[in-house]
Amino acid sequence: MVLFGPANWGTARAATSQSSHMRTPIDWHKSSETVPYPDLKQAKNLWVKVELKANRTYIYDGNKLLYTMYSCGGVYQKDKQTGKMKSLTPTGTFHVQSERGDHFFNSQLQVGANYYTSWHDHGQYLFHSVPTTADGSYNKVEAAKLGKTQGSHGCIRLSVADARWIEQNLPTGTKVVIVD
Repeated sequence: MVLFGPANWGTARAATSQSSHMRTPIDWHKSSETVPYPDLKQAKNLWVKVELKANRTYIYDGNKLLYTMYSCGGVYQKDKQTGKMKSLTPTGTFHVQSERGDHFFNSQLQVGANYYTSWHDHGQYLFHSVPTTADGSYNKVEAAKLGKTQGSHGCIRLSVADARWIEQNLPTGTKVVIVD
């Protein structure tokens, strides 16, 4: 019997949106919750769910929610084929890849970030901190979007603390499900 899967995602969302440990107001420097991060070594069925429209990233062990993070996914643009609005973040099931590090800067886009972890196309789509500028300082205008609206070129932005924790703790191979 499947206790948690695509048919149950709406139900899980209602349950997870009630988290009483979320940091308010949102502080893009700090962890999203006011409780300690979970010990992922204890998880038997670890996976990550990103809800683009809700601007949330959830860490699960099977159907048990372990942690909720404020996030910011790709901006929405009109799809030329369908005419519908579509996020620049791809949806579907992916897996954490081996590419990760403390900082990157994309000179073509003139944006960088700290604490990155790849989940698709080996470095093209990442979990990472709110964006940085060419000099390495945080872009405060873009950071203010965290947990509130979309803003990225396709990556999943997280608070500085959450991105660092993901980079240091989320095992390669962990399933990542991105939903719209």
